[in-house]
Amino acid sequence: MTISRAGKARLNLQPINQQIRVTFTYNVHFTTGVFNLDNALLAQVVTADGERGTKKAIAIIDSGLLHHHEELPEQIAAYTKRYENALTLSANPVIISGGEAAKNNPKQLEEIHQIINEVGLCRHSYLLAIGGGAILDLAGYAAATAHRGIRLIRIPTTVLAQNDSGVGVKNGINAFEKKNFLGSFAPPFAVLNDFNFIKTLDERDWRSGIAEAVKVALIRDTEFFEFITTQAEALVQRDMNAMQQLIYRCAQLHLAHIANSGDPFEAGSSRPLDFGHWAAHKLEYLTNYNLRHGEAVAIGIALDSTYSYLAGLLTQSECQQILNTLIELAFTLYVPELDEQLHQPEHTRSLFRGLTEFREHLGGELTLMLLQGIGQGVEVHEVDFSLYRQAISILREVAENRQMVESIP
Repeated sequence: MTISRAGKARLNLQPINQQIRVTFTYNVHFTTGVFNLDNALLAQVVTADGERGTKKAIAIIDSGLLHHHEELPEQIAAYTKRYENALTLSANPVIISGGEAAKNNPKQLEEIHQIINEVGLCRHSYLLAIGGGAILDLAGYAAATAHRGIRLIRIPTTVLAQNDSGVGVKNGINAFEKKNFLGSFAPPFAVLNDFNFIKTLDERDWRSGIAEAVKVALIRDTEFFEFITTQAEALVQRDMNAMQQLIYRCAQLHLAHIANSGDPFEAGSSRPLDFGHWAAHKLEYLTNYNLRHGEAVAIGIALDSTYSYLAGLLTQSECQQILNTLIELAFTLYVPELDEQLHQPEHTRSLFRGLTEFREHLGGELTLMLLQGIGQGVEVHEVDFSLYRQAISILREVAENRQMVESIP
């Protein structure tokens, strides 16, 4: 501030430059029998914050788990009693129907918020989210928005959640017929991957999570993709050793990207980990979520890989290897919804409307990850609808032949 000759103060309101640096640290653990009384991992995670006293907690459980783990609520109650010096349940476990429907019903979010309020959880309390990716997304969003952040401990119970969605920093629910329209970037306090849970998955859920591993391998790690290719039969046959290796490496690559990409909260328009996802998200909606997320991602990977080949980015042999690996993993690469309203890109039932929604979700210009080699992604900002129509035609033909791809037009 300066004083003029007339004695009046002249304000010099220059911008105040404020920079905030925040470091987030969380561990992703791998275990079996997380609620066994002799497994102290969860209690150790809670007490590792160095704060004294027993912490309040509530548990949100995916109802699908109870078909094979009907004793789970009682196990959790017994566990918290055994380790009562670490944490105590402030309410009976909340059972919520899993799957994408959980993210389509805003009353589910309200129910969790109401319980948090009624039992008096605070920012030093814990929310245990136990289930598949949809339940983790919903519970994570509830935790992030109550008191602006309750500590979230994710206990993923599906392959897809253990190797991808459950280890990242995103939470969200669906709204306005758009996937994850409402959400938050909020790292969990910790992630506890219990391999016992995936043993009881049905075939679709076992296989579904493999698609995310294929995705990250194709854009990041040639050797990992070769591992998946050579272990495809073992993975389909539910070989636990192969699956544990797949989950660990996929989670490792996912976390490395979040930590080292320079854009962990996606302020820009680049989302390489969403390779194949623009189509997958739209297909989930078009099929009324009858497609599992991973199943839709497999189709999206096949579509964008075939487009990459038609655009001259990927060799024919590489494209064939990708499609054949997905086929060996027992994925379906075509559904009729791919062909709906393709000549009306802005029609709500058109797959191409997914491109617009993908750009809107990111903000800024359209940015898609394609392939210019196995293990090497490349970003593009424009697409050729005619090539995508041709790619869909190829996938339809592959599906009709019901056999390995020997040649691509």
